Amino acid sequence: MFIQTLESLFGRKPSAAPGPRPRLRIGIPRTLNIWSTHQFWIGLFEALGIEARSIVFSSDTSEEQGREFGRGRGTVDCCYPVKCMSGHYGELIFGQKRRIDVLFSPMIYSLPSMLHGHVADSLACPRVMAAPENIRAGFTREKDVFAEQGIRYLAPLVSLGDPRLVAKQLHPALAEMLPGLPMKEVQRAVDAGYQALSAFNDRLRGRSREILAWCAREGRPCILVLARPYHMDPGIGHEIETDLQAHGYPILWSQYLPTDGDLMDWLFGEQVRAGEIRSPFDIADVWPTSYSANTNEILWGAKFAARTPWITCVIRLTSYECGMDQPTYTPVQQTVERSGTLYFSFQDLDSTKPAGSVKIRVETIAYYLERMSADIIGRKQARMPPGCPLLG
Repeated sequence: MFIQTLESLFGRKPSAAPGPRPRLRIGIPRTLNIWSTHQFWIGLFEALGIEARSIVFSSDTSEEQGREFGRGRGTVDCCYPVKCMSGHYGELIFGQKRRIDVLFSPMIYSLPSMLHGHVADSLACPRVMAAPENIRAGFTREKDVFAEQGIRYLAPLVSLGDPRLVAKQLHPALAEMLPGLPMKEVQRAVDAGYQALSAFNDRLRGRSREILAWCAREGRPCILVLARPYHMDPGIGHEIETDLQAHGYPILWSQYLPTDGDLMDWLFGEQVRAGEIRSPFDIADVWPTSYSANTNEILWGAKFAARTPWITCVIRLTSYECGMDQPTYTPVQQTVERSGTLYFSFQDLDSTKPAGSVKIRVETIAYYLERMSADIIGRKQARMPPGCPLLG
C-alpha cells in the first residue's frame, strides 16, 4: 500500500514562481540523503524560478547504470551507496537527451528530523556528507569532465538541520548559477523549500496513519522497515519490502511514521508521566549517543514498533560495511524482540542481489507473519492502555 506512494517520491507540482529564470537545466543525483530531502530542493529551485521540467533527477541505482556511466570513475570507498554515486553522476553528464547546465550535489551536514529538540543533534553520516567531493574526484582525475561538457558543478555544504544557516550557506553556490541573486531571494526560496518538505512529510505521515488505522479496524498486521532513506532506492534496498508487500502486508517506513499528539500520548504517555522519558520523541532510554539523524530515527522507529500492536514484524536493512549502523544492531533488535514483535535483518546489502536466498527469506518471513501475527497483536494490545486513537 505505502510502496505506491514511495514510488512517486520524486514527483513535483508545477512551479508557482512568478516568472521562469533563463532555462537552466539542473541535474541532481538521486542518491543518499537526497532521498529524504528531495522536496526541499524541488521547492527551493521552483521558488527561484526554475521550471519543474528543468529539474532532472538521475534514475534509480542499477548495475546497468554503473557499468554504462560510472565505469572507470570509481574512487576508494567501502560504502556501497556512496560508490553507486559514480553511475548517477555519469548518467546526468552523459546520459541526457538535453544537456544539463548544472550538476547540483549538496554536501548535507545535518538533516531535518521529527526528533529535533529531543536528541543531541541530527547530523548526517560523515562519509555520506563528503561523498559528493569524493565522487567528483573520479570525474576530474585525468581531465575535468564537467568543464569539458560545459557543466557547472556545485556541491555546497549545507546544514539542513539548522534552518537559520541554510540561506547563507547556499547563497554563494546559487549566485554562481544565477549571477546577481540577492540574499533575500535565497532566504525566500529556502523558506519555500522547507514548506514543500514539511507538506510532503505530513502527507506521507498521514498516509501511514491511515494504513495503521485500517490495520487496527481490521485486526490486520503490517510491516515496518527500519533503514536509511536511500534503501528506498530499488538498486540499494533490492526491493525486499516490495516482495513482502506482494504477500499482502502493508509496508511502513520509519521516516514517515505518524507523529500526531493523540497517538504519541497513547504510545508513550505512560512513560513520559512516569518520568522514564522526557517526551514521546526521547530515545535516551535506548540510545544515549543521539547525534546521527538517521540512526536516531531508526532507534525511535524500533520503539514505535515495539508499542504498536499491528506492527507485527520489523525488517532492518543495512548496507555492507556501514560503520554508522553496526553499533545499532543490538539495541534495535533487543527493543523490537522484547516486545514480542518479529524481527528480521538484511545486513549485507551490496551490488549483488542473491535472488534465490532473498526469495527464501521473504517466504520465511511471510510464513511466520501468517502463523504468529494474530497472537502478537493480541499480546501487544493487552499491554497498551485503552482508548486507542486509531480505533476512534
